[in-house]
Amino acid sequence: MAIKVKETGFGIWKIVVAVIALIVLFCAVGFFIVLRDSGGVDIESDITVEVPNGAGAAAVAELLAENGAIKYPAVFRLESKLGGYDGQYQPGAVTVRSGMSYGDILNALVTSDRDTVRVVIPEGYEITQIVTALHDAGLSGADDFMDALDPSLYDYKFLEGLPDREVKLEGYLFPATYEIPSTYTGRDIVNLMLKTFDNMFKQEYYDRAAEMGMTVDEIVTMASIVERETNADSERAKVAGVFYNRKNSGMKLQSCATVQYVLGERKPVLSIADTEIDSPYNTYKYAGLPVGPICNPGEECIKAALYPEATDAYYFCLSKSGEHIFSATYEEHVAAMESNDLVMNVDSSAVENEDSMK
Repeated sequence: MAIKVKETGFGIWKIVVAVIALIVLFCAVGFFIVLRDSGGVDIESDITVEVPNGAGAAAVAELLAENGAIKYPAVFRLESKLGGYDGQYQPGAVTVRSGMSYGDILNALVTSDRDTVRVVIPEGYEITQIVTALHDAGLSGADDFMDALDPSLYDYKFLEGLPDREVKLEGYLFPATYEIPSTYTGRDIVNLMLKTFDNMFKQEYYDRAAEMGMTVDEIVTMASIVERETNADSERAKVAGVFYNRKNSGMKLQSCATVQYVLGERKPVLSIADTEIDSPYNTYKYAGLPVGPICNPGEECIKAALYPEATDAYYFCLSKSGEHIFSATYEEHVAAMESNDLVMNVDSSAVENEDSMK
């Protein structure tokens, strides 16, 4: 009899466990269905996020949650997996509107034929070039884009305390391939680019800038110079190291790219008059960094500005092979220039002392 009682007790326990498991399962399924049907999307205005190429469910769910588009990233990921959406996401802008279900958002994410216009903004583009690209793409928002370049219109940490200059947002319109909704205004487009910069410039970068005793704006300014001085990934950190060497030693930066920015053209050889232009961007005339960025740099150049290569070089010039030759002394630099049959970065009458040379 005792054995039968134990067997009966064990059987009842299994039934209790099974019932509890079923209750939990039904509750979970019910909770999931409710969230799926309602979408969990209750927002006051449309939210647009830029989905990076190759982003998976976890990354997209986090991106949507960070921007306030969804409340339950775990549920979003679950529906993506169960619905077969994983691995199907298309890059570009996706707009989330109040009342959308998670299924609606997922359908938008996997749809390549959105009512958007693809615009490629290369690294190193200036704002004037960005406006041209937007106009060429046929976006109506290009017409009021320049009017939307007021930092006070946007709420981003990196825009706090920008120095006074004509175009304050130069440097922060992050270069990328954008899928821009055709209905976007200039302000919408600017905000999309600033939001992309915000997603890129992580806390580690803020901490590193503070460790270097520099503001975010100074880092972006240095990055913009590096962006315009070299196209080679392998050289960026070293080019940054050269300019930091000059800056820290009291030398003028003497970046041709800063004068080209003032001129509005990429003039290959600068004249004496060019280098004497009175502009806070002219690093031949004024010591230290220019008043602001001279282009919109990519992340690799920002990383180079944050983590420059330690070098004893103070000069560099372009070799016949297309790579830069770095020199520690002015004499070495002149020899490198002569061996590569290069003209000086300013006309010959300007080359009278070491401070006139890159």
